[in-house]
Amino acid sequence: MRVASLVVGLLLGAAVLAPAGAGAQTAQRVTALDARLAGDASRTRLVIDLNRKIEARAYTIADPNRVVIDLPEVSFDLPVGAGKQSRGLISAFRYGQFAQGKARIVIDLREPVRIDKTFVLAAVDDQPARLVIDLVRTDKASFLKNALVPERPQTAAPKALPKQPLDARPVIVLDPGHGGPDVGAQAKTGDEEKEVVLEVAKKLREQLLRTGRYRVVMTRDDDYFVPLDERVAIARANAAALFISIHADSLSKGTGEASGATIYTLSERASDSEAQLLADKENDSDKLAGYLSQQPDDIANILFDLAQRNTKNHSALFARTLVGSLKNAARLHKSPLRSAGFVVLKSPDVPSVLVELGYLSSPDDLKQMTSEAWREKVTVAVVEAIDKFFVGRTPAMAGR
Repeated sequence: MRVASLVVGLLLGAAVLAPAGAGAQTAQRVTALDARLAGDASRTRLVIDLNRKIEARAYTIADPNRVVIDLPEVSFDLPVGAGKQSRGLISAFRYGQFAQGKARIVIDLREPVRIDKTFVLAAVDDQPARLVIDLVRTDKASFLKNALVPERPQTAAPKALPKQPLDARPVIVLDPGHGGPDVGAQAKTGDEEKEVVLEVAKKLREQLLRTGRYRVVMTRDDDYFVPLDERVAIARANAAALFISIHADSLSKGTGEASGATIYTLSERASDSEAQLLADKENDSDKLAGYLSQQPDDIANILFDLAQRNTKNHSALFARTLVGSLKNAARLHKSPLRSAGFVVLKSPDVPSVLVELGYLSSPDDLKQMTSEAWREKVTVAVVEAIDKFFVGRTPAMAGR
């Protein structure tokens, strides 16, 4: 993909002034209120209603082909199902917080496009402000010529827990998958993976802290995007003794039915074709959020080679322990222990597993994963597995 010399987009908008006599009031929070599509396969328009005018920058990215719209911080209060509708050149779009003070809309394309216009209209009378983007069909060569490499989100360096004198308690890093414009899997009911796994992670954090035996760090504790390599960096910055990435899969149409929880560890070769498909999908999370990792392949290979050693053995041990604890608390997949090359499991010095809680495409699994009673029971079982994992391990061993 060649990098265009100019960004296709407009920086528009102005700050909202407080009414006379209002004094130094806090600026009104920007909210997206509604969204709609218009047009056909030659020209398609996306309109987002806003409570006030803002700045917007739009550009295209390739592999897969998408349009990205960068915005300041926006609270998305769109109707249920917004973004799932398709029309003309647009197959779907996603939205969410991309970095601190920054939101993003990612448009999935059916055909290569050229961004014809991007503009923001101020509110007039009873009409809201509107963000408008017009896309016109183009050829593949022209699309690739103008496609950009998205910049890395301006996030701060991963923060480590404050050092506490003589605190030898192991650090557990919990990693709720996806977030922000990357919603992950979606159920027919509208439930999204990013929300389901965040709620389970929060419950697990609560259970762990209640024991008093662990310190807990979460890669995200709200609905925002965190790049895959940064999730690994958070674990390493905190000298984590264990990293648990939490997900909930969904099978696409025509791939059969499956249910139950699965525990994944890192391996160069996937244990089976389903594990490989899942790893490919999860490793594309950065692309789905409109972010292309700048981590070179040789670094990834070095991390993998290192992870083959002691860390991989500890990861496998915890995975087996976790399956043993979960079998009495949750339905397990017929093959509950699997492996594949997940990016988030590639820390060279932190035992890491990826937990697929179940399948959003399974009505029974979905009912359980959204049940408070089920979450309580499952997170208690995970804590039991963590306790067993650390029995007899010295503080020095716990960090390896």
